[in-house]
Amino acid sequence: MTQRQYRPTIAQLRTFVTIAEHGHFGTAASHLGISQPSLSQALSALENGLGVQLIERSTRKVIITPVGHSLLPYAQSTLESLEHFVTHARGATGGLVGSLAIGMIPTVAPYLLPDFLRAVPSIAPDLSPRIIEEKTPHLMDGLRQGKIDVAVTGMPGEGGGLQTVDLYTEEFVLVVPSGHPLAGRRDLTVDELSTVDMLLLDDGHCLRDQVLDLCRHVDMANDPRYSVTRAASLSTVIQLVAAGLGCTLVPLSAIGVECQRPGFSLATFSGGAVRAGRTIGMAFRTSSTRLDDYAALGEIVAKSFDEVAARSREVLEQQLQQA
Repeated sequence: MTQRQYRPTIAQLRTFVTIAEHGHFGTAASHLGISQPSLSQALSALENGLGVQLIERSTRKVIITPVGHSLLPYAQSTLESLEHFVTHARGATGGLVGSLAIGMIPTVAPYLLPDFLRAVPSIAPDLSPRIIEEKTPHLMDGLRQGKIDVAVTGMPGEGGGLQTVDLYTEEFVLVVPSGHPLAGRRDLTVDELSTVDMLLLDDGHCLRDQVLDLCRHVDMANDPRYSVTRAASLSTVIQLVAAGLGCTLVPLSAIGVECQRPGFSLATFSGGAVRAGRTIGMAFRTSSTRLDDYAALGEIVAKSFDEVAARSREVLEQQLQQA
């Protein structure tokens, strides 16, 4: 009969789960680093406390009872929750460990994530990053609501309980249809953008705002704000350029992925990112106590960008030579 006040200990649950998973008392005892009699006593205490038989003893093999099968997932889940609890506690006391919700904008995530996620295990093996890809306004809301921990984004204004730090700056590259007069140029000036029909991403993308900020300094023949053609992704915008529907600006980090297709050419600005570029940074709550951890995380992001940018420059150089 179940003892109403009985609550199993973590050691007892771990004993049951280990026996069930290994199917052998001796192996389970060795895995837990205890004697086989101690293992049997812990299992008996659990069964007596619950008032049910979980394991049938046999000289040859371990048989899990039907009740044992039904309760096993709950025991495993309890142990997993305990591990998550401890891991989170370690993260709260410092160091890149445990789960961390990281927001990234759509014009960063597809290009940096592969390098970033490959780098994490060697630099922060106990970190479990959870990536949320969203537009900047949604990421800022998520930060304020505590749904995410940090956000990698085009630099928003500080305030509203948020703090930002710069991670890296990258230049914009002009993408034009094949045969366009600006194709292959390495010495563009921002003023020359006045001659192009600029295609933009849809509202909410900080890249759209960054391009518009650049265009405000130019007497554009066609104001890109009133273009009827907008897209949700850089891939779509570049396909529109290849179809001859206009031109666009893309960040250097996107070149290696997006710009190895036919139908368009590239051009760069004199002065690079100083003349035409964007700054990517990391935002987090001012109330956070993990500033050192976020600084270390920012270094991983910045290093990932350096690797992506190096590959993109190779593609850029090839495209410029072919134009």
